[in-house]
Amino acid sequence: MTGYLSFLDTLVALVYLGTTMGVGFWMVRRQKTTADYFIANRRIPAWAVAFTMLGTVISSASFVAHPGAVFARNLYLLPSHLVLPFILLFVVLFVVPFYRRVIGMSSYEYFGRRFGHGARFYTSAGFVLLRVLDLGITLYTAAIAIDVMTGWDIPKVIVGLGLLTTLYTMVGGIEGVVWTDVLQGVVLLGGMFLILAILLFQPAAGPVSVLSTAYAGGKFGLGNFDWSWQSLYNQDATVWIWLLAGLTMMGRSYTIDQNIVQRYLVARSDREAQQGALVGAVSCLPVWMTFMLIGACLWSFYRTTGAALPAEIAAKPDNILPYFVATQLPAGIVGLILAAILAAAQSSVSADLNSISTVLTSDYFTHFLPQSSDRSRLAFGRSAVLATGVVTTMIAVLLTRTRSVSAAEVGLTLITIVAGGILGLFALGFFTRKATTRGAYVGIACCILFTGWATLSGPLAVDLGFNFTFNYLLIGILSQPILFITGYLASLLLPGQSRDISGLTFWDLRTRTKLPGV
Repeated sequence: MTGYLSFLDTLVALVYLGTTMGVGFWMVRRQKTTADYFIANRRIPAWAVAFTMLGTVISSASFVAHPGAVFARNLYLLPSHLVLPFILLFVVLFVVPFYRRVIGMSSYEYFGRRFGHGARFYTSAGFVLLRVLDLGITLYTAAIAIDVMTGWDIPKVIVGLGLLTTLYTMVGGIEGVVWTDVLQGVVLLGGMFLILAILLFQPAAGPVSVLSTAYAGGKFGLGNFDWSWQSLYNQDATVWIWLLAGLTMMGRSYTIDQNIVQRYLVARSDREAQQGALVGAVSCLPVWMTFMLIGACLWSFYRTTGAALPAEIAAKPDNILPYFVATQLPAGIVGLILAAILAAAQSSVSADLNSISTVLTSDYFTHFLPQSSDRSRLAFGRSAVLATGVVTTMIAVLLTRTRSVSAAEVGLTLITIVAGGILGLFALGFFTRKATTRGAYVGIACCILFTGWATLSGPLAVDLGFNFTFNYLLIGILSQPILFITGYLASLLLPGQSRDISGLTFWDLRTRTKLPGV
């Protein structure tokens, strides 16, 4: 047992959990239709949209794994996050108003309108797989923190946290998710700033000494800037590869992923959706950077104060911050930080559970049972939340076998690989008028072949004779242009546009009329 919770700490954590459950159950009375359950009938104010954007993106992986990654190495993850402002400008100006007139509930409706049902199923299935994997990582990192702080059994923590979050998400719908995100955002930010303040001012030498020690130790370095061809083969990714990985990951997240796009749809107007998206996404970058700064200060803290750090803790980067909280902070404050870690986990898990349910209901259940009633769709949506919560909880339990690896790096690698060229498909449909359904499917097939070959012969180490030997992050990066280029060339060589694409491309953005069915 590493940590111990006092009565006061336990009380603080229980009050937080009780409040989130209360908000979720309070919202059940307003969940009467699928429009209520999945997009809150487009009645959420801009400031709440901003909070739910922040809560969706900042998870326990940010709270636990980002400090651990910097403690173990340096700011090597930062370049992948610095591309966000450039992506954000494009999204706020063009993507948000575009989606609000083109789709109803699911972002993958766009791919169906542009390229047919096959493209819609391909992209939505990729999203579900991505989010299920990421949810497992989120629950896993939160459980690590709770284990270190309390000594509780990790699998039991995962099961309890997963089922509790699943329950209030299932009954409260997206509106319950949004308003619990507001509460969780406040708790998360309060915990983050409190930890940073203690790290800077508790050492007798003061904040200048803490920061200078971290700088001298190389904790503010960004990694390898090598620009050579040989650097593509290094499994220790260079700054340039991390930038490309961030461009792929952030571009897909804010442009296509349902858990983010759904936030654009719940706002009361286009303008409020843009304002909420802007404030929420802009807030994420300083939050990420603060968590990374906490990692650097943690490294400095244990060197300037001489505080004991067991070897088994130092060897597992994701354990560092929870151990500091459990051993260095007073009673009551530990409970508050535990609540902040729970908030980070629950806000992401609840948002993703609802978005996965939206996709399964809108893109699959409604498609195959178009005559089904709204009541049956709502019942299916709630059942989908429950089923997804159970599956992701099981995945998180399986991830406990990888505790020696930074969850942040594992997550980024998995996400870029499983991305499957979805961003390339969006670019093919959004930026070109000549792309056809037939060409898009050729591009998808080429992308699947490349990703399958590269993943088997790379991360899975299956010898295929001709193997993928580049850095594994390049699998997800290269899959995007491969799909776009092959899809575009196939569209030119295999002509024939079989569907009406008016209003569905970048060149039609002046159109303000909502498409039928939205």
